[in-house]
Order: sequence, then structure tokens, then C-alpha cells
Amino acid sequence: MQFDADITRFFQTDGLTQLIEDIRIQGYSIQDSLLDQSLVSRLQAEAESLEVSDMKLAGVGRKQDYIQKQDARRDYICWLEDSHPAGRDFIHAMDVLKQVLNRQFMLGLFDYESHYARYQAGGYYEKHLDAFKGKSNRVLSTVLYLNDNWQAEDAGEFVLFDEHDHEKEVGRYLPQKGRLAVFLSEDFPHQVIPANRQRHSIAGWFRINNSVSGVIDPTR
Repeated sequence: MQFDADITRFFQTDGLTQLIEDIRIQGYSIQDSLLDQSLVSRLQAEAESLEVSDMKLAGVGRKQDYIQKQDARRDYICWLEDSHPAGRDFIHAMDVLKQVLNRQFMLGLFDYESHYARYQAGGYYEKHLDAFKGKSNRVLSTVLYLNDNWQAEDAGEFVLFDEHDHEKEVGRYLPQKGRLAVFLSEDFPHQVIPANRQRHSIAGWFRINNSVSGVIDPTR
């Protein structure tokens, strides 16, 4: 599979080829060295530098349905904006990936939204879907992990469940630096297990445009 220079600037081509094949066959992919490592390190530094005042307690739901629900999740988030230099480059990289995915799968992906997430020790996110069939514009979810030297005893695994049997685990994955999970938003429940130390990640979603009759499809 051939890729242009803008793609190879950000992604390892072997990993990108595997990601495309994984999505085609099973609807999810876990890649450990897909994204350029210098960008990953810059993202890690940016996430770790965020002040408490830059972040807000995460909630569930969107727009008018948004509520802070600490029995469901306990993490703090900061949406990626142009004011975040590394975050801006990451969004550009994901826009490049969006074009590849649209060419391969005809998904009609329109944009990408993402936020830094900080889980303090003991923080978690209960099992959930990122989208419900026919109820959301989120099509493909991503999670990029930004944690050095993560060990099994640190816990905090990302758990992915089977699309047909939501009680069956597909796998448990430690939040190691540079690890990227990509999966169909409507199909795969997932959760974050409590960890024994602070951890950072970027959660993101490729979206389609559901604007109707002049009503703009909202982000976030």
C-alpha cells in the first residue's frame, strides 16, 4: 500500500497498513508505534504541563444532555485547541488519517474532535459505548496513551469488549506511551480500570456531519 509524504510524516506505514486491515476485518486495532514518536513525546509533555485550572471534571452526554456523573467516570479533560502547539499538530495528523480512512472505507468522516484526559490514581471510566446506533455522529473512536514506563502493577488497563457479546473481553491493554487504540464507536463497549498512579491520554472521535435543514451538527 502506497502513502504520500504527508502521511509518512506522522505515521509508520507498516502500522498504518495493519490498522487499515484490522479495521476492515475486525472493527478495531491496537497499535504501539504507529504515530511519530517525537510528536507523542511533545503531546505527553503538553498533557503533563496542563494546570488544574486548564482542565474540567469530565461528564457524560453532549450539549444540553451533558452532566457530571462521578459514579460513571472520574477523569479531568481539556479539549485540544489551536492554543496547544502539540495538540494542533496531532489534530493535523488525525485529519491526514481521516483522509486515508475515507478512501479505504467510504465512511464519510467529516471532522475529528479530541481532548486530553488526566486520570488521577484511582480514577476510572465504567463500561460504555461512545455512540449508540443511529443516535450519534461519532463513527470511529481513538485513544492515544501518554505514559512512560507503565508496568503491569500500575494497573489502569483499557478494556475492550466484544461487539456481539458485551460481557466478553476482547483484550486488556496497559496505557503505555505511544499505544493507539482505534475502534468503531457504535460497536465496541470499553472501560478504564482504576490505576495506581496518574495517567494521561488523548481521547478522540472521527465524526460524520449530521447537520439537517440549517441546524448545525454540534461538536463535543
